[in-house]
Amino acid sequence: MQEESPSAANAFKAGYAAIVGEPNVGKSTLLNTLLGQKISIVTNKPQTTRHRILGILTRPDVQIIFLDTPGIVKPKYLLHEAMMDASRSAAFDADIVLWMIDAAEAARDISSNQAEMQFLQKVKKPVFLLINKIDRMKKEDLLPIIGAYAQRSVFREIFPVSALHKFGIEELIIGISAVLPEHPPYYPADMLSEQPEKFFVAELIREKIFEKFREEIPYSTTVDIIEFKEQEGRKDVVRAEIYVERDSQKGILIGKQGQMLKEIGELSRIEIEQFLGRPVFLELYVKVREQWRKDDAWLKRLGYR
Repeated sequence: MQEESPSAANAFKAGYAAIVGEPNVGKSTLLNTLLGQKISIVTNKPQTTRHRILGILTRPDVQIIFLDTPGIVKPKYLLHEAMMDASRSAAFDADIVLWMIDAAEAARDISSNQAEMQFLQKVKKPVFLLINKIDRMKKEDLLPIIGAYAQRSVFREIFPVSALHKFGIEELIIGISAVLPEHPPYYPADMLSEQPEKFFVAELIREKIFEKFREEIPYSTTVDIIEFKEQEGRKDVVRAEIYVERDSQKGILIGKQGQMLKEIGELSRIEIEQFLGRPVFLELYVKVREQWRKDDAWLKRLGYR
């Protein structure tokens, strides 16, 4: 028997893995858990993620570039269309697709996602099914779900996971590594993402808005960083404009005597300083841009297209 050469046995692998699924199934939590650091904002509201967010996991033998994507929805605005374009392109561009579902939702109705199955068959890539939030289920309730999905030929492997509690994560990484192509690393080993710092700063501000408000306000809001200045020996300066679609929303966001905006700014500043690892001076301004979610020029300006 011919022995495998050391170079072949230790060949480096690298590739892209798209995390795709419906809103609020835990895609962003999974990305943060995989990387061991928060780079994708997380709230208990659906449709929090609007961009395709790239996160890089590098180990001695593999580099996996994860793509966190917006939740699959039926578009109501141009913004939704841009979000769905991001999800679809990630799935078609990646080397492997991680289709994520909520275990509890799957238990209620396993047969309701025929459109998603047709979409996954079109990507022509290995597809792993991730059944998330299994910490909320009994094992005997989980097994029928696994069995039902195992009958669908679209899935190469099925991984029960808990992104929040880190269950099944190492097994998932090993499974992804096994199917990625041999390739040199795409990014330096110490690089975590390709997005600039100011992108994440805007996302952290938007996260606090999602946490503080209900109903329409978070979804009608976007954040544009108009100044991001590092200062050696002094606080960094960050100025951001928060856009809403109506004057009434502006009033709610600012609050009585500016108290609500002040609170959002304080919570955002703390989170931003933790992320950057340095002190920050943060100023927030609220402006009205009517129907920005339906304005293609504004979506391009804000980086959604």
